[in-house]
Amino acid sequence: MYDYIKNYIEEEFEYLHQHPELSFEEYETTKRLKDDLSAHEIGILPLDLKTGAVGLIGQGERTIALRADIDALPIEEQTSLPYKSVHKGIMHACGHDSHAAIMLGAALILKAQEQELSGKVKIIFQPAEEAPGGALEIIRKGGLDEVEAIFGLHCTPLYETGVLGIKAGPTHAAVEKFKIELKGKGTHAAHPDAGNDVILAGSHFIAAVQSIVSRNTEPTESAIVSITHFQAGNTWNVLSETAFLEGTIRTFAKEERALCKRRFTEILNGIAEAFGIKAELTWVVEVPATDNDPYLAELAINTAKKMGFETRVANRSLGGEDFSLYQQKVRGLFTLVGTGISYPNHNPHFEVDKKALYPASLYIATLAKAYLEAKNEF
Repeated sequence: MYDYIKNYIEEEFEYLHQHPELSFEEYETTKRLKDDLSAHEIGILPLDLKTGAVGLIGQGERTIALRADIDALPIEEQTSLPYKSVHKGIMHACGHDSHAAIMLGAALILKAQEQELSGKVKIIFQPAEEAPGGALEIIRKGGLDEVEAIFGLHCTPLYETGVLGIKAGPTHAAVEKFKIELKGKGTHAAHPDAGNDVILAGSHFIAAVQSIVSRNTEPTESAIVSITHFQAGNTWNVLSETAFLEGTIRTFAKEERALCKRRFTEILNGIAEAFGIKAELTWVVEVPATDNDPYLAELAINTAKKMGFETRVANRSLGGEDFSLYQQKVRGLFTLVGTGISYPNHNPHFEVDKKALYPASLYIATLAKAYLEAKNEF
């Protein structure tokens, strides 16, 4: 049975890798995963989801969830894999294909052990983590209803195949994506006194916001403010009337997050007033930090050790992860799974070692059972 599951999920991984789809466009991926669940008599919840799916295994009063994301990235694959992407400009460069395969394997293992389960397990195949925001869609449509704890994972090319990274507390940063429109008064470049220069104002703003991290945040805390896009003007002798800026803020602590956003807004408004322009700020994305529950982390480490896995204390990353939106509702744990030393995530040469898939499936299924059986330990 377990050899069958190993081979099955490796084949499905290859298919998913070869047929990647972007955020909220995972139609064929969703159909494929639903077919996989149905073929193994795993029920699918009738949620009003455009893409993504939630399977259900077991019975009883208590319910937990296992989550995998399923979307790909707008990257042209440059590997030499025989199952490389057939969709030009789209690639599973973050490993969500491996996440889906691992959770599918966990679902098949749990289905085979269904009579032994002490509760229900939801298998969440979530769309649009890269957008981000697919987690919100799952929550809005009822995918997290009745769930008391949730487990997720992410492949990492920083660990050897089969190594697990587990850590209590924050592991991935809160993410803010912002857009700014500056509006001034255009004029001839030879007569700047007749206008209000948004390029000069924007330049002062970019320099000033760097003081947030260097002079306002706690030195022992990690934070980043990055302006990644500054666009204004279209010719050499005209001072533009408008400018556009966008970028991101990354933090771990709630206090640092609130401080950075407050100072960011204050500096923007101050610069606008000083230069006589208007500034419109939009927070496009606001995702909190991924913060692992201490009890779940301890349970995960103990389970891994019993199964013979090597574990490491996961390093914190200023990368974001919308798994944190589930953690705002229920206790959760996000684990790193070593899939072989490789190019980094989001790189066109990124690869996953298939040997990592089945052991990770077995681990996450065993962890789900361990949580449901530990009724009196939390």
